[in-house]
Amino acid sequence: MITIKSMKNTILILAVLGTLSACATVHKPTHSTRSAIEQLLLSEAVTKSLPEQLESALPIPQGANIVLEISGVSEDKDIVRQVMAGWLGKQGYHVMAGWFGGEGYHVQGDFDQATHRVNIVLESLGTESGETFIGLPPIQSVIIPFATPELAFYKAQYQTGFVKLYFDMFELPSNRFISSTSPFFSETHYNDFTFLFLFSFKKTDLITTPHLGAFKEDVKDQTKDKPPSDQDSESILN
Repeated sequence: MITIKSMKNTILILAVLGTLSACATVHKPTHSTRSAIEQLLLSEAVTKSLPEQLESALPIPQGANIVLEISGVSEDKDIVRQVMAGWLGKQGYHVMAGWFGGEGYHVQGDFDQATHRVNIVLESLGTESGETFIGLPPIQSVIIPFATPELAFYKAQYQTGFVKLYFDMFELPSNRFISSTSPFFSETHYNDFTFLFLFSFKKTDLITTPHLGAFKEDVKDQTKDKPPSDQDSESILN
């Protein structure tokens, strides 16, 4: 006959085994439509990769008219192009028309008068995610008529944005190759931690991040003192 003590020991052993089996460290690339956090990880990584001031000047005369081109496998090349255009402008160069004009923007300068071409080679631009989990995963079984939620003694979710690029410079109209820059690269991160089931905090180097639930809180604040409309009054009466 099974005693109460032996049943408690069995349950304790099963709980420990379940906890140990749930300990895992997983690292995988992100496969999702770009969320707001992912977009910030990418855009701020690109901005951080370009220094405010170059240690040595580019082998292109100050005030030169530059045409920008970009190549790479990432689908997020547009943000790199626009950040690079602003950065070159701060360095004292004039970014001519071309892609910007083709996209419907009015850019001063004649494309045919460009004196140099800068080809941005985007070697890597993307995000990766990883997770460390210690606890009991959510359980749903046909034997038990209810599902148990995830119980995390410790859970860490990591997201990293990474960019690596360099650019080649050419003289126009001859298309003579001038030089290549050293690689520019940078990382950003957004990490979410949970411990003892309920307590959580975040660590990130992003300047601003979306706050979950902020929209609902704003709606409550805006409607708290708002007088009921005729439609609302009618609904209350009905």
